[in-house]
Amino acid sequence: MLDSHTQKDIEGLSYDILKSSKSWGNFPTQVDKIVQYSDLLINTKVNISQVHHGYFSHVTDALMSGLSKVLGYFDRKDKTIYLDLSQNDKKKNFVKLHECGHGIIPWQNTTTAFLDDEKTLSAECREQFELEANYFASATLFQLSRFDEEMEKLEFGIKGAMALAKMFGGSNHAAIRRYVEHSKYRCSLLVLKDIANRGDLANCTFRNYFQSPKFTKQFGLISWPGQLGFEWPFVQDYYFKRKIKCGGEVTISTSSGDVVFCYDFFDTSYNAFVLFYPKGEKTGGKTKVIISI
Repeated sequence: MLDSHTQKDIEGLSYDILKSSKSWGNFPTQVDKIVQYSDLLINTKVNISQVHHGYFSHVTDALMSGLSKVLGYFDRKDKTIYLDLSQNDKKKNFVKLHECGHGIIPWQNTTTAFLDDEKTLSAECREQFELEANYFASATLFQLSRFDEEMEKLEFGIKGAMALAKMFGGSNHAAIRRYVEHSKYRCSLLVLKDIANRGDLANCTFRNYFQSPKFTKQFGLISWPGQLGFEWPFVQDYYFKRKIKCGGEVTISTSSGDVVFCYDFFDTSYNAFVLFYPKGEKTGGKTKVIISI
């Protein structure tokens, strides 16, 4: 978790680059233009998914997936970004900006300037750098307050978040997460994975969980079990391969007692997203969203 001072510094850096590169207000976000303006290069000839994993054991500025797969890394000496080229373009956009963050966040450059080939960042410092680069990537890809402004125009729900992903050129995962974290509404997001049979019934685990500030204020932090069983209706949706569902209902234990929430469900085939919100929550802007699946 980044402190507010660091967040503001990164947001200021992001805003300056968006404005100076003339990317502010252009959709989808002009990622390659931003990287070029930052005086960095993207190598599209080397696919790091085909490079032996051991090569990256010493690399400081590498973005790893949850499966320890290297998605991208930044070579400071050559000021060059390398990518796993097998990713789709929307995922590449986030990775490009993540690595761009490593290249332009000034205190990261200052810190690494004092390292030689035999010294590396501490684990704590490396984790901090990754959080900072992720924050820069999200802020820049979704253009800071422009995302919030566009979010206000749309009807509340997971379809609105998916429409914003397409508009800004980001992945559904990144957009839905930002949608929740920046929402003025009471909502939360559960990211499911690994749906499978366990004995006679299906269950799954979850990858991430996020809450909006208003949700946390009223309901506290929801604690989810490590295994989510078939008694949960959204697990049933996941198991039966439902693609999208809006307006389901589920009862969840909160700090305010048991509460009946509505939920929207969307399965990308890689993960499933469950957006929770209280019954009767305001429906946001007037623009309805139609998603073709």
